[in-house]
Amino acid sequence: MTMGATVQGVLDAFQNLTPDEQRQVASEILIQTRNLDLPPLDEETIDRIANDSFLEYDLREASDAKD
Repeated sequence: MTMGATVQGVLDAFQNLTPDEQRQVASEILIQTRNLDLPPLDEETIDRIANDSFLEYDLREASDAKD
């Protein structure tokens, strides 16, 4: 799935926030999306999320090992 320019702009702006601001934005997005009528996640999306999560975990572990 490709992202539109507006979505990419939001994500780029999110990356420029402080960690505290990112947590605040993420929390508010979760609150606002809970009432959306979203279809269930398909297996491909679940696999992608899991892979991304494990990759992030591995990168953090490697970074922590260097410190």
